[in-house]
Formats: sequence, C-alpha cells, structure tokens
Amino acid sequence: MKLSIIIPVFNEVKTISTLANAVNAVAINMEKELIFVDDCSTDGSRDALAALQKEHPGWKFAFHQVNRGKGAALRSGFKEATGDIILIQDADLEYDPRDYPALLAPILDGHADVVFGSRFIGNGPHRVLFFWHFVGNKFLTTLSNMITNLNLSDMEVGYKAFKKEVLESISLREERFGIEVELTAKIARKKWKIYEVPVSYYGRDYSEGKKITWKDGFRALWCILKYRFV
Repeated sequence: MKLSIIIPVFNEVKTISTLANAVNAVAINMEKELIFVDDCSTDGSRDALAALQKEHPGWKFAFHQVNRGKGAALRSGFKEATGDIILIQDADLEYDPRDYPALLAPILDGHADVVFGSRFIGNGPHRVLFFWHFVGNKFLTTLSNMITNLNLSDMEVGYKAFKKEVLESISLREERFGIEVELTAKIARKKWKIYEVPVSYYGRDYSEGKKITWKDGFRALWCILKYRFV
C-alpha cells in the first residue's frame, strides 16, 4: 500500500525543512509519497522547497503562481496523489507526524474510510492558547454536527486521512479554509465511515506565524450553511 501525504505550504520558510524531515523519518509499513504544494509563498519557502526538490527527486512539488488558499492547494495535491490512503499534513509543525500510526490504524484495520484527528480528546500534549479560538471551534463543530448528523469533537482539525476512493467520490470547490467544512459535509452525505483519534497539538500564536483569523471563522459558518443544501 502507498500513503500520499499532501503538504500545503504558504510562507512557512522557518518550518518547512524541519517538517519535511520529520515526515520522511516516520516509520510506517507503507510506501510514502510526499506532495508539497506551495501557494505562492513570498518569504523564501519556494527556495526552500526548490532545495528539497533537488535533494529528493522522488518527492512531488507543485507551485501556484498566485495565492489561492489552503483549499486550492489541497485540491492541487489531491490531483497528484497516487496512494491508497491520502493524508493532509500542514507545514507549520502544529501537528506531529509521529501521530501517523494512530491516524492510519482505523483505515488499515478495515474499520474506517476516513479518520479525523482531534485536539480535544485523549492525553497527548496540547499547547494552551486562545480561549475564543476554542469557543469558535466548538461552535462551528457543533453547528456542523447538527447539519451532518455527526458527533465529531474537532471538525476544523488539520489532520485528516482518507481512502483514495473517498476523495474520488466527491467534488471539492472551496479555495481557502472552508475546505474543512466542505470535506466534512460531503463525506457525511456519502455515508462514508468516519473515525476520530486523538492527536497532539503544538499550536502557534500570531507572532509565530499563525494565519487563520476571524474572517475564516465567518467563512466556515457560511460554508456550513451553504453545504447543507449544495
């Protein structure tokens, strides 16, 4: 079996090389396909990725010529993926690649079609950060659950893994962070089997490069309502 790891990148020059090495170092009994999608970074990330491309000719790289958003980067990555399982890995080191075995186990054991990580269950380390982000996440997850009839604890989590046929069964449109809502809604509608596992979370504050803002929260809210009907 093969695991395709989609890594969207936007202005992560401080972390991308460390993250790439951490992903490459994870020991799993599967072939790994690393796919980096740079979303028109302006901080030197493209140069760092070009250096990785020379060092690792077997890895895949795509470069957007204009900034389009995480959703667009993921869709570009999904098109390149040839693995039996596809996993999303943010480039900012907030999520630990050593959690891969836990994320993959429900799929490999034949129980799940999709696995969501969760920052709110389990005993892994979690950095203490913003109260209102926590409240907003819980509100959006609860509203999403009401619409999809799921009982997720962390709809907006950055760690999600899918059987390839799951992504082949849905058409994705969202350009930016609304992709998390769209994925959840369309997977729920298709009745794919979803599991949730605890993951560690090493969150950042805005001085360290965190990008999601209140505008993304409002877009997620709109997408929850939108994909109730679309």
